[in-house]
Amino acid sequence: MPRRLGSVDALRGCTVALMLLVNDAGDWEHTYWPLEHASWNGCTPTDFVFPFFLFVVGVSIALAIGPRVERGEDKGALTRTAMKRALRIVLLGLAINLLAWLLLPGAHLRFPGVLQRIGVCFAGAALFAIYTQARVQWVAIAAILAGYWGLLLAGGTMEPYLNIVSRTDFAIFGRFVYLIDPVTGRGHDPEGLLSCLPSLATSLLGLRAGQWLRHDRMKPLLVTGLVALALGYAWSLVFPLNKNLWTSSFVLWTGGWAMLALVLFHVAIDRRGWPAVGRRFGVNAVAAYAGSELMQILLPALGIQGPLYQHAFAGWITPLAGPYAASLAFAVAFVAVWWLIVYAMDRRRWYIKL
Repeated sequence: MPRRLGSVDALRGCTVALMLLVNDAGDWEHTYWPLEHASWNGCTPTDFVFPFFLFVVGVSIALAIGPRVERGEDKGALTRTAMKRALRIVLLGLAINLLAWLLLPGAHLRFPGVLQRIGVCFAGAALFAIYTQARVQWVAIAAILAGYWGLLLAGGTMEPYLNIVSRTDFAIFGRFVYLIDPVTGRGHDPEGLLSCLPSLATSLLGLRAGQWLRHDRMKPLLVTGLVALALGYAWSLVFPLNKNLWTSSFVLWTGGWAMLALVLFHVAIDRRGWPAVGRRFGVNAVAAYAGSELMQILLPALGIQGPLYQHAFAGWITPLAGPYAASLAFAVAFVAVWWLIVYAMDRRRWYIKL
């Protein structure tokens, strides 16, 4: 059986919990800045959440698929299993987007999305894990990051809606993207097609980190994390950190922090036996995220969210502590509800795997 580490489940789970926290403000007009994405260039704490998850996707692939490849299991069978899982993740994301379009007033249908990107990166990283060795994977990471930089430079600008990534995504998906500029009619999607390339590099960094973790090699993991941070920061001086475009500097900056976080979680949990905080979210990550997305759709669609927020949170917290505190309280309560759900699932050993 593939080795399962509490540190990886905990890091994945903490990432999912943070994802729910930043996605579920009670009032989007009153959100503390660390819980918001950078408007364009820059990197807030919230901007770390998705790259951390994609990094852990790569780590998990190394732990689950790496040993099976080394044992000489049939690569065709491994590929079919991985591609089927990736397809299910993508289809789940599309189904959630379709439901939002059908139920939420004013919503428009969107083809890209978070789960879609997770599925694509899972598929790509799995193929690299099955068919390539470490040297090829490092070359691929370097080629993707350098090539993506060149692509954006060739596009002439990194401005919103005008950059080559947004223009290409809009040409492919049309108005089925996340944002449409009401003035120009141009579109942009932060989980679009072209930016899946550097997102795959994030998962490949996780794949390499996972291989070191398998063999308990913390020194190269720590050193590489520090080097990635330094390179990401230096590169950001000429190629800004940008989560919307998933710039190459953003890959190295967030990937470096993710490596250091993995070292910290591994030493604390796997070596020293500290509690695996977040593990219950981690072992049911897809269920927690997809379920929370469905809740985000159903609460407003059924007319529940507005009255619930007003009576249970804003009505009494705002006079005492202000609207920002009320909005945060709703988000914390949302995470707590889902912790109770995944806690109950874990107690009953219900684990939903796609």
